[in-house]
Amino acid sequence: MSGDLLTDTGVLLGRSLRHIARSPDTIITTAVMPIAMMLLFVYVFGGAIDTGGGSYVDYLLPGILTITITMGITYTAYRLFLDLQGGIFERFQSMPIARSAVLWAHVLTSVVATVMSLTIVVGVALLMGFRSGAGVLEWLAVAGILVLLTLALTWVAVIAGLSARSVDGASAFSYPLILLPFVSSAFVPTDSMPGPVAAFAEHQPVTSIVNTVRNLFSGQPVGTEIWIALAWCVGILGLGYALSVLVYRRRAG
Repeated sequence: MSGDLLTDTGVLLGRSLRHIARSPDTIITTAVMPIAMMLLFVYVFGGAIDTGGGSYVDYLLPGILTITITMGITYTAYRLFLDLQGGIFERFQSMPIARSAVLWAHVLTSVVATVMSLTIVVGVALLMGFRSGAGVLEWLAVAGILVLLTLALTWVAVIAGLSARSVDGASAFSYPLILLPFVSSAFVPTDSMPGPVAAFAEHQPVTSIVNTVRNLFSGQPVGTEIWIALAWCVGILGLGYALSVLVYRRRAG
């Protein structure tokens, strides 16, 4: 980022964060559904699911965190669509500010809000009995992966927000992303799935990310899984950013 872009992004980021501070329901709503799912799976289904030993909430939490992220980015597309419909983008374009600062402000707002939601979810998991053998470095690695995933998926949300024709359309893009953890190792080991389903689950990004976070939480070696997870995140981030800029330039004329 250039100096002007950093300054302009900081000003617009402050504007967005003030909106969230006045109306924190976005953060709460984003955290409520993953928490409800965690309660349901741990206390209703957990006793019937064989994860190879250990607490089910320990096994489940990494997948719940990915769902929290996918639900959080829905609001990015929604807020971006509303700004477009309200004419705010046109107003910003008439001002001497970096054009991409508007997008970066929305993206960074999403990262901040999602981190808050993730913190709430982890806090509830601790109350439910989640325990981690991770040290400081492992916790930092988990935080880094989750922030990188949030950043990557938020740029995908930007594409939806810029391309949508309706509020429902801006939000609907996230449904497949929310469902993707259910066909991964997030809730049950992949070797318990039928062959074709297991093959898909083992070769999609959520499984690598969930397995990496789970191993970091438990203090186990991550092996090559972490590099696969990072490659997925960086690849999605690069593609999402490039397409977002392309769509934005076409939209802005």
